[in-house]
Amino acid sequence: MSTDRYVSPLSERYASKEMQYIFSPDMKFRTWRKLWIALAETEKELGLPITDEQIEELKAHAEDINYDVAKAREKEVRHDVMSHVYAYGVQCPKAKGIIHLGATSCYVGDNTDIIVMREALKLVRKKLVNVIAELADFAEKYKAQPTLAFTHFQPAQPTTVGKRATLWLQEFQMDLEDLEYVMDSLKLLGSKGTTGTQASFLELFDGDQETIDKIDPMIAEKMGFSSCYPVSGQTYSRKVDTRVMNVVAGIAASAHKMSNDIRLLQHLKEVEEPFEKSQIGSSAMAYKRNPMRSERIASLSRYVMIDALNPAITSATQWFERTLDDSANKRLSIAEGFLAVDGILDLCLNVVDGLVVYPKVIEKRLMSELPFMATENIMMDAVKMGGDRQELHERIRTLSMEAGKNVKMEGKENNLLELIAADPSFNMSLEELQQTMEPSRYVGRSEIQVDAYLEKVIRPMLKERSELLGVKAEINV
Repeated sequence: MSTDRYVSPLSERYASKEMQYIFSPDMKFRTWRKLWIALAETEKELGLPITDEQIEELKAHAEDINYDVAKAREKEVRHDVMSHVYAYGVQCPKAKGIIHLGATSCYVGDNTDIIVMREALKLVRKKLVNVIAELADFAEKYKAQPTLAFTHFQPAQPTTVGKRATLWLQEFQMDLEDLEYVMDSLKLLGSKGTTGTQASFLELFDGDQETIDKIDPMIAEKMGFSSCYPVSGQTYSRKVDTRVMNVVAGIAASAHKMSNDIRLLQHLKEVEEPFEKSQIGSSAMAYKRNPMRSERIASLSRYVMIDALNPAITSATQWFERTLDDSANKRLSIAEGFLAVDGILDLCLNVVDGLVVYPKVIEKRLMSELPFMATENIMMDAVKMGGDRQELHERIRTLSMEAGKNVKMEGKENNLLELIAADPSFNMSLEELQQTMEPSRYVGRSEIQVDAYLEKVIRPMLKERSELLGVKAEINV
């Protein structure tokens, strides 16, 4: 690790080695060479005087990039693509005359960007599927565990721990659907020349339109794509980057929502993220168990959501067939957005896999609020025994206000049941009232909803993607 210059925390602290490789110089420049090989093969197959010997020479040096030669050349010519064309030619003297034939810089630059983004989306997809699988297991395990639900962070009707987890799960499921749609719709730029008109190929192929029409489909097939974008300027539309980063930002938003809920639950001591034996929660307060992983998820997620503005603004401000003010921004925003979401998903995997639930704390808080929530049932039971619904409603309202005052102003326990038992309007004993305090009576269809959602939606989806399962996250710090 270098200690005398800035090093991105995304690579040093957060992103996995797999994602770092996808955005590495090796991945980039090896892909450039594969694209040059695909172009040369296509041109040979379509009749240009390119030999098998030249193709084989290019393939022999597809992986061993002579960076020193390219770097020295770039200092002279100030052009990264032509520097690597030159360096490749040094290694391939027989083929140097046909490298990059008829192409412009965006042939390697833009096609590689698409390829790299697709590879990055594949890794994100794999980790997202595993987050979904872990959340599904958690939801199933706690599907029947009653817990106090909140609206406006105020006590509301009860739910279950597992039902709440399905709310997180469903958002990640939506993200997966968006990701797969965008990933499957990605196309290559192909080889369309300086302004997207393929004018150079009119020269190379003597105006043979039928032959020129075959170039892009053949290159796409060689590079593992179904097709190329039908029209372009010099670059593929920067709208593509916007679509991709919107998916990445959507995942970040879902992770942020989940991490916020976990942080609030940890404050309530109901659910807790993993905390290792030697982990220090605070430098000053030794007893503290801070939700640092969930906080980091939130922190990185905010970065990714804001980062999605970069490609949107870049797309909006491109001039005509292209301008180069996209380049520096793309190098940062796309790579770092993916590196950050990779770190986010690793943290999600780690947190969900190790979530600790405290049923006794959950039950205590729920029981302190349940008498308020049970009043409608109590009122209906009293009506069945001959009471007047309107009178009972007013009595319960008055007694609820009194019990609430006792709790909030005097710090007492909730004594609503005692107050109701002492009121002759209800004709119910304290024992009878306490029998109504079974939390499972008030969670509605929570357990049924969890079972149905997992059985009908999540489990089939995971089965279709079973080859992606089994990922375990490593957290660096």
